[in-house]
Amino acid sequence: MIVDGQSLTLAAVERVARFGARVVLAPEARARVATARALVDRHAQGDAPVYGINTGFGFLKNVRIPAADLGQLQINLIRSHAVGVGPALGEAETRALMVLRANAMATGRSGVRPETLELMMRMLDAGIHPVIPSKGSVGASGDLAPLAHLALAMIGEGTVVVRGESMPAARALAAAGLAPVVLGPKEGLCLVNGTQAMAALGVLALLDAERLATAADVIGAISLEGKRGTVVAFDARIQAVRGHQGQIDTAENLRALLAGSAIADSHADCETVQDPYSFRCMPQVHGATRDVLSFVRRTLAIEINAGTDNPLVFAEPGDGDVMLSGGNFHGQPLAFALDFLAIATSELANISDRRVEQLLDPALSGLPPFLVKASGLNSGFMMAQVTAASLVNENRILSTPASVDSIPTSANQEDHVSMGMTSARKAAEVVKNTTWCLAIELLCACQAIDLVGLAPGHGVMSAHAALRRIVPMLEQDRVLHGDMEAARALIASGALVDAVSARVGKLH
Repeated sequence: MIVDGQSLTLAAVERVARFGARVVLAPEARARVATARALVDRHAQGDAPVYGINTGFGFLKNVRIPAADLGQLQINLIRSHAVGVGPALGEAETRALMVLRANAMATGRSGVRPETLELMMRMLDAGIHPVIPSKGSVGASGDLAPLAHLALAMIGEGTVVVRGESMPAARALAAAGLAPVVLGPKEGLCLVNGTQAMAALGVLALLDAERLATAADVIGAISLEGKRGTVVAFDARIQAVRGHQGQIDTAENLRALLAGSAIADSHADCETVQDPYSFRCMPQVHGATRDVLSFVRRTLAIEINAGTDNPLVFAEPGDGDVMLSGGNFHGQPLAFALDFLAIATSELANISDRRVEQLLDPALSGLPPFLVKASGLNSGFMMAQVTAASLVNENRILSTPASVDSIPTSANQEDHVSMGMTSARKAAEVVKNTTWCLAIELLCACQAIDLVGLAPGHGVMSAHAALRRIVPMLEQDRVLHGDMEAARALIASGALVDAVSARVGKLH
């Protein structure tokens, strides 16, 4: 994958993070980086105070640093800022963070040396993954603590993981034929100033949430057939008069999934006029989630190609040949977007749980209690719904916005912060919880189809078959955890939606 600071996509980030794609610095980006670095070097040799080059940081911005100490200043910055706590980021999140930081420096607005940037990329390709604690960023001067732990490995300190083995960074670098970087003026600041930790978690969470939005349509359609509901509420004319694109897309998916349903034909003339909201309003609810995800995607697509350092270097022809201090490191755009991501994704779990309850309660479904024959002797899916309820409750707590809070730091120099990394961590957890909730609904919905005993719509039939290839019908109680994990993996891998798309065409 070519890193050029301008054209990185969310899909490309995932290829590097999860599938090990290699990275190469574009020649034109290297030239920009070198040009910016030349300007930094000129400022470093001058007498004028320039933030981050010959001054302290944050509240200590007015403290002048002697020329002989400029290198040590950068090392001290990395060491003092490596204060993260909590569980380390996973390998995929760490790799996403590394490629995003490399791309930010490749914009030529950072001032890092090309060699320093290339070391980060070579570490990425060698599978040298710094241990980065997930907690400790307030998302104000960027994600200082997480990025400092990344930078720590680059100077040969701290701990890394290579092919699952934890080891000192210096040893891993030497084994890969790499030398630790000796930081020049501003380079420590170049490595830690930016929003790439929250963006890394946000990109991966968003991509997973987008897949969940489509899977939710599929699973909701299966539940509708198990409930013997109607497709009338998904008529295109209903959606058109409201006009929201997410709603329109969800309804189109549902119509495709339910086409050809013998179940629907069997009760076309029944007395039931309207289905409960958790079925009838799937376009309005799932669709609203889709629209939020579209907003989050637009925000992240901009951010991953943005210059987020401070000061920013403007050394290209026509830029003015200056370094300007500003606030592009502030994480507020991402903090808002990732809080919205958590809220919107949690609603997929919320409505899913209500559909499960509609299927399990015999007074509502007309099916055996908890979707199992000989109920009483067997508990069926009773406790699976309890698990879903627990996760929905946790999602509600995690969906409380972090972005509305601000705790001043750095002696009130950083007097307003975004808490964007907290937003990102919460969103990622909500996505995981929601995947489990949809997995539980998938098991219940397919069981309901089996009990109804008629052929569902073509898309629903394909989804049902995909699950039944790995999870048999529940005839009597068994340990459901393995079934739940199999269903979760089917959803998370995209295989469920792929199976449906092969039959009815690509879904939104």
